[in-house]
Amino acid sequence: MRIVISEFISLDGVVQAPGGPQEDIDGGFAHGGWSHPFFDAEVMGDAIGEAMKTCGALLFGRRTWQTMAGAWPERAGDPFADHMNSIKKYVVTRTLGEDELTWHNTTAIPGDRAVDRIRELRATEGGDLAVMGSPTLVRTLLAEGLVDELRLMIMPVLLGGGKTIFPHDGTLRTLELVSTVTSSTGVHVCTYRPAAHG
Repeated sequence: MRIVISEFISLDGVVQAPGGPQEDIDGGFAHGGWSHPFFDAEVMGDAIGEAMKTCGALLFGRRTWQTMAGAWPERAGDPFADHMNSIKKYVVTRTLGEDELTWHNTTAIPGDRAVDRIRELRATEGGDLAVMGSPTLVRTLLAEGLVDELRLMIMPVLLGGGKTIFPHDGTLRTLELVSTVTSSTGVHVCTYRPAAHG
């Protein structure tokens, strides 16, 4: 399985709370829902739909999983929502108990075993293992060299601080731009893959 990261991201690299005011207010973040003015069904909607066609399972950090689990089940009847609700889901967590995994087809990955377990999943056959949001998890995956593709929807806004997906470990990581398209709202939808070495 390829591990594919998809993020709504500001020009200054922030991915925190793109969906709504109360999604994630850690650190006093006050711009929740910042992505909405830039959403474009034609370009961004198509990119999201195309990504789901190759998706074999979803992988989340705990907070993102809880946000999604609180939103998607009530949207049943919509084809995209039905796909989200039926597909296999994994959540990396140190705190959620089995009885709290109420979103259909969810399996917990213990936080202390996450990297090893994700390596095992990546080595199995199947569609893409897609990660949305989940900045803490994505930082770890990037640091461990476990990301096969990075799909960034870069929005023309500066948020002045907030959570990012990028490791702060001083390591140089070269990517290649595989594709880019620009939406009518000024969003660059860019797909990157780790550059081949040697």
